[in-house]
Order: sequence, then C-alpha cells, then structure tokens
Amino acid sequence: MHNLPTPSSHQAADAELAARAASGDADAFEAIMRRHNRLLFRTARSILKSDSDAEDALQEAYLRAWRALDGFRADARLSTWLVRIVANEALGRLRRREAQVIPLDAAMHSSEPETLASLTADPDRQPERVAMRTELRQLMEARIDLLPDAFRSVFMLRAVEEMNVEEVSQALGIPEATVRTRFFRARSLLREGLASDIDVALGDAFAFDGARCDRIVVAVLARAAQAGPGTAG
Repeated sequence: MHNLPTPSSHQAADAELAARAASGDADAFEAIMRRHNRLLFRTARSILKSDSDAEDALQEAYLRAWRALDGFRADARLSTWLVRIVANEALGRLRRREAQVIPLDAAMHSSEPETLASLTADPDRQPERVAMRTELRQLMEARIDLLPDAFRSVFMLRAVEEMNVEEVSQALGIPEATVRTRFFRARSLLREGLASDIDVALGDAFAFDGARCDRIVVAVLARAAQAGPGTAG
C-alpha cells in the first residue's frame, strides 16, 4: 500500500521548489505552476468571472510571484502565499475594469445602439439566461422522470399543473393524505437528487484541463525568458 503525501510533506516539497525557483530554476517554477495551477485559476476566475481574463491575471500573478520568491517564508504554505498574489492581481484588474464603466446618467443619454440595447433588454431573454434556464429545465425533467411512478404523477399534478390536494385526490382516486405524503416524498427525492447533481457539478466547475494548464505554463515561461536570464524580473 502506497503512503499518501501528507500536508507537511507537500509543504516541504513546496519550500524546496520555491528556494530553487528563487535562484532562477525554471524547471522548479514550472513544477510550482503545475502543482497549483487549478487552485489559482479558479481563484482568479471567481473574481473576474471570465476564463480569458482569469488566464491573463494568473500569468501576470505568476511573474510577480516569481520575482518575489526571495521573500517567501517556508513556515507559510506556498499555496496560500500564491492565492494572495493571484487574488490581489485579479482584484486590481476588477477595480480598473469597474472604473471604466459608463456612469448610468451618461449611459441613459447615450445614442450608441449597444449601450441602449443593454439598458432596455429584458435580462431573462438574454441568450445566456435562456440557455441556462433550458439546461436547468432539462435537469429537472430528468430528475422528475427518475421518481417512482406513484410519486411522479402526484408531483406533476401538484407542482407542475398546480392542482390542489383535493383535485389530485379525485383525479388519481387516492386519499388526500396519500397525496400530501407522496408529494412531500417526491420533493424530498428531487432535492436529494439535485443536491447530488450539484455536488458533482461543483467538482467540474470552471474546468481546468491539461491544455489550459500547458498554455499558462508555456506563456509564463516565455514571458520570463524575454525578461532575461534568472528569475522573471
């Protein structure tokens, strides 16, 4: 049976890589990037809400981190130190972006078609919202289809068709108490199923595949090389 690496062993390995990278070892810094890429990308993505902006911010943050590695203290976690640098970079970009937003009173008097359309468009009819609702509806329909037959019919009539308990009782020929019990149970099963789907989806959220990891690493190393020998400075 293989022994899994402990947090302390990860920290020790990070400290060794940081020391080597601080002396200009590009291979060591590449190892640092590959080890922490997903965490740091998701950090930037959570602030900037854009994959491309998050990649740009992460590349710049890596270069800043490489220049500052001499100041890293091994008694801290390297991941925490890197997250702070990435978050600061992303927040700085967010502040600059928000400073460029057109004031509302100026936008209201703008004659630009794009500006007017953004102000008057129904947010629920925007393509992204429509696509999201379609996906949610399909997910809900799939979960409803998985309900036991007796529960599914009660749920459809009560929740989807909005019939009251008495009407469902008469339509299905079952006691009102049974309608209430089955409806309660159907909702519980749906919640459990949807919660499971959400848990799985969270693990896949803001996917960080091998291609993105490679792209960020190559870009950072190329920019560092252009800056001259040694570190990214």
